[in-house]
Amino acid sequence: MSYRRDHRASRSALLDNFDSIEEGGLRASSSYSHGISDHDNEGAMGSLQDKVSFLKRLTGDIHEEVESHNRMLDRMGNEMDASRGIMSGTMDRFKMAFV
Repeated sequence: MSYRRDHRASRSALLDNFDSIEEGGLRASSSYSHGISDHDNEGAMGSLQDKVSFLKRLTGDIHEEVESHNRMLDRMGNEMDASRGIMSGTMDRFKMAFV
């Protein structure tokens, strides 16, 4: 479960400055005099790159988890089919014994 808590914490850290983005913290401006300075822009770009790389790793982890669950479900389905065959044979023997 700590894996999920770590991702929640990372997700909240990822979205901490989202409100400032929506409020215009990263708005495009034709003039730097009342827009973002180059230094602030580079800092924001670095932050966005970190967030994008985090999201990329997170989606990779999700993909691996989904693949793992699909393999597990396939194995369970195969085992259920085998169990169904065994039960069918057992029921046929009961029918022969009691008929």
